[in-house]
Amino acid sequence: MEGIVVKSTGSWYELETADKERLMARLKGKFRLKGLKSTNPIAVGDRVAFDREGDEGVITKIFPRKNYIIRRSINLSKQVQILAANVDQLFLLITLKSPQTFLGFVDRFLMGAEAYRIPTILLYNKTDRLNTAEEKNELKRWKSIYDKTPYEQMEISAKTGVGVEEVKAKMKGKTSIFGGHSGVGKTTLINKIAPGLDLPTAAVSERHHSGRHTTTFAEMFQLDFGARIIDTPGIKGFGNVNLEKEHLAHYFPEMRSRMDNCRFSNCVHINEPGCAIKEAVVDGKIAESRYFNYVSIYEDDDSETYRQKGY
Repeated sequence: MEGIVVKSTGSWYELETADKERLMARLKGKFRLKGLKSTNPIAVGDRVAFDREGDEGVITKIFPRKNYIIRRSINLSKQVQILAANVDQLFLLITLKSPQTFLGFVDRFLMGAEAYRIPTILLYNKTDRLNTAEEKNELKRWKSIYDKTPYEQMEISAKTGVGVEEVKAKMKGKTSIFGGHSGVGKTTLINKIAPGLDLPTAAVSERHHSGRHTTTFAEMFQLDFGARIIDTPGIKGFGNVNLEKEHLAHYFPEMRSRMDNCRFSNCVHINEPGCAIKEAVVDGKIAESRYFNYVSIYEDDDSETYRQKGY
């Protein structure tokens, strides 16, 4: 029999069959992802084969993935965590306050999506809380950075409903994943999109100005307007894995489109003369913050600097 993983709770997985039956299943033996040590070899969104044992299932095979979002595990730096598999698009939620999202986090997340060809839309949530001129100018600064990239940007408020219908329209007929820090409003947005789910949420810590984990495990929801959404636990840091340094610029689309104009074919866009990427930064066609984060990632020595705030 075959099914799709709709919830991961550690050692057990909830499957949905073609006829919409739900059952709990466990793994048969050990699975590995291309030789990587993974904290969760099976992820929400995976298509699997399984055998029935009474009311439960035993997963015997993972079918090939068209893509997945993967990051370095924070607590186990030599292992990886698969956030979701077989997704059509990623909505990356960003908040400029309560809690604050950092550019370094966003650029690493975008690299992970680019590496597996997952289209990404940037959602600036909690825009209703940006009241001062300084806060509104900061939003303009962020948007000006990513205006120089192909990424679509949207201003929303999951609390008030601003932009929610536009998000729903982009979700129809697709499997989407919501990503971002804890507290940026992923679950609140899902509840606004599909009120019947009534998923639990928690307020952002006033003391630490950071989010609290309300989504404990990744879970997929089938929505009544013909869309699937994967809700993932909020994360503090995003560490890229298995990306060769020489190819990093390929995961910055505004750099990828210019690298053929560099003087040297093996240019890494740091110290070489005649570099089209560096020239574009000077000319303001590539944002300085994006280039800074590219160099920072390139020079990363696996000292887990991905936990830091970044540029």
